[in-house]
Amino acid sequence: MATTKEYRDFALEQLNLLDHITCKSMMGEYLLYYNNILFGGIYDDRLLVKIVDSNKKYNMQKSIPYDGAKPMYLVDDIDNQESLKEIVLDTCKDLSNKK
Repeated sequence: MATTKEYRDFALEQLNLLDHITCKSMMGEYLLYYNNILFGGIYDDRLLVKIVDSNKKYNMQKSIPYDGAKPMYLVDDIDNQESLKEIVLDTCKDLSNKK
């Protein structure tokens, strides 16, 4: 099942506390970038972020975005914009350090 444009638009609206969010379409799903750092995506109407040390404190559930992919964390409280912002910032902080 591909992600709906309505869910994509909703997820991007929830991320509007962060500047420099970009979204790229990929085979019916969407990759999400913050300051050019790939931090997650929207898969089957679910917002998922990469698993890194700094976002483990949020106790998110692991989920598989698509067959054969590595597990990611499911952001189940997408309505909480402040929490979502912190999750993205913490995730990208670790990802930028890995470069």
